Amino acid sequence: MNYLKYNGEKLFEGKIPLLVFDNPEAAFKDMADKMVEEIIENNLAGKKTLFIVPLGPVGQYKYFVERVNSERISLKDTTFINMDEYLEDDKNLISEDDPLSFRRLMKEQCYNQISEDLIMPERQRLFPTLDNFDYLEEVIKKHGGVDSCFGGIGINGHLAFNEPPEPEERIGAEEFTKLSFRIQKISRETKLVNALNEFDGAYYLMPDYCITIGMKQILESRKIHLYCFRPWHRSVVRRALFGEVTSAFPVTFLQKHQDAKIAITKELQK
Repeated sequence: MNYLKYNGEKLFEGKIPLLVFDNPEAAFKDMADKMVEEIIENNLAGKKTLFIVPLGPVGQYKYFVERVNSERISLKDTTFINMDEYLEDDKNLISEDDPLSFRRLMKEQCYNQISEDLIMPERQRLFPTLDNFDYLEEVIKKHGGVDSCFGGIGINGHLAFNEPPEPEERIGAEEFTKLSFRIQKISRETKLVNALNEFDGAYYLMPDYCITIGMKQILESRKIHLYCFRPWHRSVVRRALFGEVTSAFPVTFLQKHQDAKIAITKELQK
């Protein structure tokens, strides 16, 4: 894995196009601008917009909300499908009152901040739930596919909560890329990293299960934009760009995507 030592211009030789920003805020603003500009373009063309969007990272939403409100951009023909949500121990959806709830955060960070005359109807603000898998598939099919998928990358290469299968459960690449909406057990690595942000490292307080969009929906999106800015993303990005394509590190499947990009900060390029 000599590629873990690559830096500088060498990173641009990777198998996924790379963008570099001065700092995380510049990267968040770029994500928001990409979201807004695609919506504007589709609105002008009389087309609807369908995005897959994350709740990690979240820094883009303040810039997205600011542009939508200040430029009076209608979201009436825009649909967001959020990537995932945590589950309780009984595998029911976590309560929106829970501080970890992505549904709560999406309302606070985005939907509740947008002018009422611009916000999309609630039926176009979607999350995977235990009983709407078929409906979400139909939404995507009716639209003709997802226009763009936005997100980050987990420490073990996961996208959304598409965790690498455990070694004894490892499945073939083709089967992994066809995984759809489902309940997913969260890996210890992911729980630990997420707990650093939520509970000062108390990983044992993090949920064990989640509900997630599948690799199928992500990889079938016409465009994929991923943003990385944490110190541990140094190794993640290098393996994504140069590593073997494998379900053991799911982001490597983007090496075969027709229009995927990874954005990093200058710190991660060193």
